[in-house]
Formats: sequence, structure tokens, C-alpha cells
Amino acid sequence: MEINHPEAIAEVKDAFERYETALIHNDLTVLNELFWNSPHTVRYGVTENLYGYESISAFRNARDISSLDRILKNTVITTYDHHFATANTEFQRKGSGLIGRQSQTWVRTPEGWRVVTAHVSLLA
Repeated sequence: MEINHPEAIAEVKDAFERYETALIHNDLTVLNELFWNSPHTVRYGVTENLYGYESISAFRNARDISSLDRILKNTVITTYDHHFATANTEFQRKGSGLIGRQSQTWVRTPEGWRVVTAHVSLLA
């Protein structure tokens, strides 16, 4: 298994950054595009457990978008061969003292890199 092949790292980093930009601008089209469209996709959030692409998309359509801008730090992206990756980061919403954590599992699909599982939590 090849860890962190430069081409794979660059591709996942681009997808991750595209996701982050879409997140802070509430670009639902891109957010939905970057999650695997499957009933097997899972997203655990701060207050919700979402199973399947449809429930994740519905959550995004209904969520509060008043405070999306955030600062990332300690982002670590690791690729495993050319088809599997993890992305982990800490974040802080601008204007908030709360620190959060986000982890994503990415898989290369025929459509491109997609998040297949995600987890978001806040530190107490």
C-alpha cells in the first residue's frame, strides 16, 4: 500500500478545500455533490446522526446557516493507495470560543472523490 502518493494527496486536498469553501458559503449543490450518493453514507454531527445520502442532504437544506464561517487548523490528510483517504481537522467558528473537530473518509468513485463517512463534534 502506498501512503500519501503526491497525486492522490493533491486530489483529496483539492476536494477537501472545495468542500470547505462550499460549507462556509452554503453551496448545497457542491456539498451534495461531494458526499457519496448512497444509502451507505453516514454523517454524525454535533446533534444529529444521519444515515444515507438523502438524510444528509435534507439536513443541509434545513440547517441554520447564520454562523458558517470558520478557521481550520491542524488539518491532516492521508491517502492510502489511490482510492481511499482520511481528512481530519480542528475548526473554530469565527466569533466563537468553541473548538470543533471534523473527520471525513473519502473514496475515489467513478464520479471523483466523495465523502463516505463524516463526523463533527465540539469540545466541551
